[in-house]
Amino acid sequence: MPNSTHAPELPVIFDCLGARLLGIVHPGDPAAELGVLVVVGGPQYRVGSQRQFILLARGLAAQGIPAMRFDARGMGDSEGQPPGFERINPDIGAAIDCFFAACPALKRVVLWGLCDGASAALFYGYRDPRVKGLVLLNPWVFTEQGAAKTYLKHYYLQRLLSRNFWGKVFSFKFDYADSAASLLNKLKQAAAPGEAAPTGKAAAGIDENLPLPARMRECLKCFEHPVLLILSGRDLTAVEFKDAVAVDPGWQALLAEPRLDRRDLAEADHTFSTAAWRDQVTSWTGEWLGGLRS
Repeated sequence: MPNSTHAPELPVIFDCLGARLLGIVHPGDPAAELGVLVVVGGPQYRVGSQRQFILLARGLAAQGIPAMRFDARGMGDSEGQPPGFERINPDIGAAIDCFFAACPALKRVVLWGLCDGASAALFYGYRDPRVKGLVLLNPWVFTEQGAAKTYLKHYYLQRLLSRNFWGKVFSFKFDYADSAASLLNKLKQAAAPGEAAPTGKAAAGIDENLPLPARMRECLKCFEHPVLLILSGRDLTAVEFKDAVAVDPGWQALLAEPRLDRRDLAEADHTFSTAAWRDQVTSWTGEWLGGLRS
């Protein structure tokens, strides 16, 4: 995949609730009717996952698919105070407006998001008829109870099998008191009663007091278009997502729908930090978008 050479990129500045936001448009084919908007959730360094977004956008543009990256309010080079990933619907809408203005042939857009960017894309997608697809990577479904169960089930088991752990134990460098307190706290969080969540058809107005996994499920019910779900095998965020949906019949029914295409990258970490993993994600995204374009 060509990363060293790429088409000219267009910096754009647009307004969102009085704040000036900065974006970069990767034009692709001027006649393309389908584009990809990369949704970023929390603060990002200009390396790591941010570098992945750049390479993804360039890779898609090289395939003729227009793409746009942008900083929401209070993030990166954009003005304003950060509202949090659950409150960036206005930012996404303004970015789509700017994207369509920069690429006049566009008629449809796919939202692409990693972690809380994926969650933000779900919150927005069903509200805008221009959004015809979602690409969700390692969606963020954090709850204190869910995170505690994930740590108990996966992290602590790995620790017990770790050579480093036993090295500390036998060299008398292991902090028993601190570890016991941490374990006890996780057990209390995991045992806390969960919040009840409806499993019926979501209404147009989704209750924002629902636990995050349930609210995301209801948003996905309201979104009627194709979804590409990509999960890492070595990432606690992805593991927490898998654990949350495994005990939720509503989520299970959604994952079984033909419109949802799931891909698992067993060795990948949260941000797909190697060139091979990034290229695989771009390849899967381009392949999936090919079906939407046709």
